[in-house]
Amino acid sequence: MTEARRRTLHGRRRGKKLRAGQEGLLGTLLPRLALELPAEDGGKIDLAQAFGGAMPAGGVWLEVGFGAGEHLVWQAENHPTVGLIGCEPYINGVAKCLAHIERTGVENIRVFIDDAMLVMNALPDGSLGRAFVLFPDPWPKSRHHKRRFVQRENLDVLARLMVPGAELRLATDDPSYLPWMIEHACTHPAFDWLAERPLDWRTRPDDWPQTRYEQKRIAGTPVFLRLRRR
Repeated sequence: MTEARRRTLHGRRRGKKLRAGQEGLLGTLLPRLALELPAEDGGKIDLAQAFGGAMPAGGVWLEVGFGAGEHLVWQAENHPTVGLIGCEPYINGVAKCLAHIERTGVENIRVFIDDAMLVMNALPDGSLGRAFVLFPDPWPKSRHHKRRFVQRENLDVLARLMVPGAELRLATDDPSYLPWMIEHACTHPAFDWLAERPLDWRTRPDDWPQTRYEQKRIAGTPVFLRLRRR
């Protein structure tokens, strides 16, 4: 990988030893679903080719950090005409997501097992109809805030990739990350925050499934931010 593409990822890439079935999916199913970056620096992903030769009729959505893939697969099941790109560097989460994909039989997901910014930098402008950044690592220590995904630089890239009217969904259960998201995303000039009252960001939309992580409420009560690309 060239210097232009190399990114620094913080945190673990692997957890406990995978079961034999999970390892098997990494060797069989993942190669069929893996999203490839263009060979040349500065090249753009051919989305029609990535999704079997034709652009998905419902457009393309991106999920940054899909965890175990529960939300990603639910969206794929409920929006079969949409092509979904899921980015997740944590191999154990990828293996769980592949198991969900195999169980449901969805065919409209492509998976990237590295830094989401590598994909974002290779997507064509105006190619996304929706983007999800759900429960990213909050990096709670002040000296680590620069590692948070919700930064002006990353939001600028998302703004370039999203078509007018496209929706950006953010979620966190960390009390320190909520004001950070509001400061950086909800005031970004390319996005309109859709909340009109507190209940709007405290209530889960009907098409936003709950995951097992959320049920644990590890850090606190989840909040749900919806923004629209101007």
